Amino acid sequence: MRLPELGDLVSRLTRAIEGREPRRFALEGAKRAAVAVVIGGEADPGIAFIRRKVRSGDPWSGQVAFPGGFQAAANAESLETTARRETLEETGLDLSRHGRLVGALDDLSPQTPFLPPLIVAPFAYSVPSPPTLIPGDEADAALWIPVREVFDPANRSSFSLNLPSGARSFAAIQVRDLVIWGLTERILRQVASLAGLE
Repeated sequence: MRLPELGDLVSRLTRAIEGREPRRFALEGAKRAAVAVVIGGEADPGIAFIRRKVRSGDPWSGQVAFPGGFQAAANAESLETTARRETLEETGLDLSRHGRLVGALDDLSPQTPFLPPLIVAPFAYSVPSPPTLIPGDEADAALWIPVREVFDPANRSSFSLNLPSGARSFAAIQVRDLVIWGLTERILRQVASLAGLE
């Protein structure tokens, strides 16, 4: 992939999302959550990620993820509001003031029966001048990773996880000492597909 293809990532994504209805689905007993895919900068854009703190009982403990979390209540806030609220809490970035909503992506759910039932709604945002991110209470890091590194085919790898049913391999992205896999990697694949980066 050549770098010039990445400079217009936000405009490519905007064109792909405009007039497109995101795929939404229901899952009995599932909690709803939302994440923000924040693309910051113009000449050499980056994507905002957090690394979750290692905590007992948290199935996503220690993982690299987009800022996001559970919806407070369907009648209390929209999923898009959830994404903005959680981004502020986990990175210090106020998308209401500094971001522009590009659009909604398709819902996803974990692909393993060993996680609680969950539906995640991703929302893409752009931030022209990315500020320094400050990790909140649930993260031990909040950082911008250059788009060119996230989507570099050389950084594609796999991640092996021991599950009660045996070892299972997942598609992953290795950037420096960070491994991006699971729902986060699947959302990035969705972004790459919509923006024509695959």
